[in-house]
Amino acid sequence: MHNFDEIVNRKDTNCLKYDALPKYFGIDDAQPLWVADMDFKTPEFINNAIIERAQHGVYGYAKATPALLNSIVNWMKERHDWQIDASWISLANGVVPAYSAAIEAFSEIGDEVIVQTPVYYPLFNSVKHNKRKLVTNPLVEKDGRYTMDLEDLKSKITKKTKILTLCSPHNPVGRVWDKAELEALANICLENNITIISDEIHADIVFKKFTPLAKISKEISDITITLNAAGKTFNIAGLNCSYAICENKDLLKRFNDVVIKREINSINVFGFTALQSAYENGQPWLKELLEYLNNNITFVDMYLKETKSKITFKRPEATYLLWFSFKNYSMSHSEVKEKLLKVAKVALNDGLTFGKNGECYFRLNCALPQSELKTALSKIVTVFDEN
Repeated sequence: MHNFDEIVNRKDTNCLKYDALPKYFGIDDAQPLWVADMDFKTPEFINNAIIERAQHGVYGYAKATPALLNSIVNWMKERHDWQIDASWISLANGVVPAYSAAIEAFSEIGDEVIVQTPVYYPLFNSVKHNKRKLVTNPLVEKDGRYTMDLEDLKSKITKKTKILTLCSPHNPVGRVWDKAELEALANICLENNITIISDEIHADIVFKKFTPLAKISKEISDITITLNAAGKTFNIAGLNCSYAICENKDLLKRFNDVVIKREINSINVFGFTALQSAYENGQPWLKELLEYLNNNITFVDMYLKETKSKITFKRPEATYLLWFSFKNYSMSHSEVKEKLLKVAKVALNDGLTFGKNGECYFRLNCALPQSELKTALSKIVTVFDEN
């Protein structure tokens, strides 16, 4: 049994989440609940695999082995009932670098890339840095639940529209898109010759059935490149080992050409070791993790209800990220932001960084010991609901 209640001191460990507070928030004494990594120790079997590899004593250039690729193939089959082939896999040193490479590979300068907001904000920079035009297709929110606006999507497609970026499961709103929703979206892309970049990095942290987009049909698979990693699932994001899956040989070659040009296909030896260990040994640990995260989400829900807080959130179908709404307060977005940081002393992700429809929303990471989560909630509720 893994002890998810153990409090791990991450300060002064070159940790972005804790040690970069002065840079991103201007203060260093806030409780950090922003960066999407977990405050839990990496599973012991991964640590042991890394230690065993380190004892070899030489950390030279590494290459992917058949065993590593087969661990990905087997994980997709066992976890998501998706039969892929090792030849479909391309490795990269991060999902965001892979995103940027895919945008270059499947479009030209000036072409349009559609994103569905509110969404993981590095996608915006990936589009702009590649000198493509960002087109937003905002999700529709009703009573905290988000759905896709496919009519709006169709109205915004032009001859210059080459790519649609899909976040599945969705960060930050926590949706696990139903198969019917995915099919309807993909059919529009098929009709308009649009390539889909599907970010499925949160696919393992789900509380309902998840469907990989490319699994639905051969036709959809042929227009899709799937990006994934074990980083979120097993808290090894700092080892920078991700991968793309693409059945279409032409798309995969175009992607690989850019990956090689950008030199983002060099993975460090410990990234390879951790990924393979995670996928070969991780199912029991992941089951425990999901139970703990689910309990934490229930704890947040009950805490807000019992304290009669006006903060609302829709229970996520995936991820450990909670999309808090502060719309019930007579405050501007900037006032809420100031109060959270300067008075409650908690650092949450600013909802506006995910798109214009993130106003009065803030993203809270609940992947931490429940005692620490309670401390954060107490500070927030005390400041917002008891004054």
